[in-house]
Amino acid sequence: MTSKSAAHIKMKNIPFNRVHLTGREIDAFKMALDAGQLSGGGDFTRKCHAWLRERTGATAALLTHSCTGALEMAALLAEIGPGDEVIMPSYTFVSTANAVVLRGAVPVFVDVRPDTINIDEKAIEAAITKRTKVILPVHYAGVSCAMDEILALAEAHQLIVIEDAAQGIGAAYRGKALGAIGHLGALSFHATKNIISGEGGALLVNDEKLDERAEIIREKGTDRSRFLRGEVDKYTWQDIGSSFLPSELIAAFLWSQLPETDAINAKRLRIWDRYHAAFAELEYAGRVKRPTIPQDCQHNAHIYYLLFDSLEAREGARRALGAAGISASAHYVPLHSAPAGRRFGRAHGRFDVTESVSDGLLRLPLYPDLSDEDQDRVIEVLTTFQKAS
Repeated sequence: MTSKSAAHIKMKNIPFNRVHLTGREIDAFKMALDAGQLSGGGDFTRKCHAWLRERTGATAALLTHSCTGALEMAALLAEIGPGDEVIMPSYTFVSTANAVVLRGAVPVFVDVRPDTINIDEKAIEAAITKRTKVILPVHYAGVSCAMDEILALAEAHQLIVIEDAAQGIGAAYRGKALGAIGHLGALSFHATKNIISGEGGALLVNDEKLDERAEIIREKGTDRSRFLRGEVDKYTWQDIGSSFLPSELIAAFLWSQLPETDAINAKRLRIWDRYHAAFAELEYAGRVKRPTIPQDCQHNAHIYYLLFDSLEAREGARRALGAAGISASAHYVPLHSAPAGRRFGRAHGRFDVTESVSDGLLRLPLYPDLSDEDQDRVIEVLTTFQKAS
């Protein structure tokens, strides 16, 4: 091997994420096209619904055009409205808060835990007021929030629990699928998630009294789903709603992936475990902090991150990786400090952990097709940089 080719291999770029295909996507597309079914609600949609219901135990599972759409549907089903308050972590994606703000309600931001980076369940009760209607936990990195404590609080104060399980497909809490523990849950199948359809999501309904209304809201406020099942001879406007239904091509793509959930997550978990073992020495030396997985949580290796003790340390590590052709990424800007968060929301308490995590968290490349060789490069560059700094 020439020195030129060796240098080329050494500097091969390693992306932060790479789309994983099962090899059945094109065949699924062709089947949908041959059936002449492009609008949503066809055979592939029904197969995905059945798989999600069986896998999660939800009373209903409905594909949506995005997890954002699923959260907006959940807000409608929970009848969130002007004057209501919804408690959520500040460290989350904007869709969590937007679903609330679009209903005229107020997102109430609280801090996260230093171990799981999930909502601090001990901060919730102090944030509850007579206007509180919903608790909206977010399962960060596919690691469950402390759902027993959250459900107990909700029951004591007669509140609804909506789970943002965007990152949680295939993960569980005490054997229960994330998204199917509270009253309602939202999943994501965005191209950056473990199981993908490009764009896409799903609403999980865990209260059968809401099943029929969920179908109506998803179909622009009509009973079109009943019409497609032959239960009525025409469909009509029944309720408020919007166009949350994805096309059948999206459902076909998703169906090529869903049955492979365990196999895909197993590959991700292997990579996660290799990172975790490799960075143990740096954590013991106090140079970084690794993720924590509570005993009750069965995670899905959605993210592997390291926590640095400052923004400067985190950015130094990111620059070192970038110089070696390796893409790594920070994550959320806290919502309580964002312009829209200050305008539409209310911050409750201190946010010491949230702000520290926002400054210090660095996500590393993790996708099923990441080779051991490429992962070893990531580990070597980071380890060398940290020991030298």
